[in-house]
Amino acid sequence: MNLSTRQMRAFLQVARLGNFTRAAEQAHITQAGLSILIREMERQLGCRLFDRTTRVVTLTPPGRRLLPVVERLVTDLDDVAAQLGAEGDAARQTLRIAATPLVSSHLLPQVFTTFRQAHPQVSLRLFDADLRDVEAMVAAGDADMGLGFFFKAAAGLARTPVGRFHLMRVAASTGEADEAPAIGTAPWSALRTAELIGLPPGNPIQKVIDEHLVATIGRADAQRPTFNFFGTLISMVEAGFGTAVMPTFALAACRRHRVRTDVLVKPKVGLDFYRIAKRGAHETEAMQAFVATLEKALPALSR
Repeated sequence: MNLSTRQMRAFLQVARLGNFTRAAEQAHITQAGLSILIREMERQLGCRLFDRTTRVVTLTPPGRRLLPVVERLVTDLDDVAAQLGAEGDAARQTLRIAATPLVSSHLLPQVFTTFRQAHPQVSLRLFDADLRDVEAMVAAGDADMGLGFFFKAAAGLARTPVGRFHLMRVAASTGEADEAPAIGTAPWSALRTAELIGLPPGNPIQKVIDEHLVATIGRADAQRPTFNFFGTLISMVEAGFGTAVMPTFALAACRRHRVRTDVLVKPKVGLDFYRIAKRGAHETEAMQAFVATLEKALPALSR
């Protein structure tokens, strides 16, 4: 026996209305089609479910026994389908984004504001975490996408560039207190005599910075003071503890401090900014719209 939901719904319609013609109309099928469904159901069960006369259709004793069971099955199925549909709609209208702290605090607020104005029906949730935790959240399905400088694609994750930043020098400002932070250019050779501070040597971004320090000015400064976060680096630069090198994605944070920023040239070094998502995961319209907003906003945020 392999009863289908179409057969069970047809059975319920006839049982409730007591008429094949009206039941077929409500089921939006032909009367002949409805009769075929009922006959096939009776054949599978090995009993008659209805007594048919010219004026009325009534349930047989087996039909009366079957009725509450089918009602319960169809009701449960409809309830679960409705719940799953509602959950699916909510999931499609909620976008969970994980990003590193500086990205979360200085890049994404403006992007979120622009996106919410254009897509007020989408609920945005932001998780700020370090790079490894961002990857772990996306891999576990706790975040729909992650944002950051992912130099290698982790297993099970798809990595897509969404923007590009350049390395810059951040130095203490010598201007007036109310002077806007300068954004200029400086050669790598300008760092030759600077007292540098930076991120820990194992940080992927710091590794890129150190490679270029060695290649361009022959400087390997393993003893420099190090700090774990860009925000701390910027504050220490402002306080006069040294000069730092970091990507231009930190420009928004630098503008909150009295520091000077200069894009490093000769050579100008670019770093790709990525979004990561679980490999094979469905990309919703909300995700596509957010990525488009992000890609449009990033160039303005990096200069």
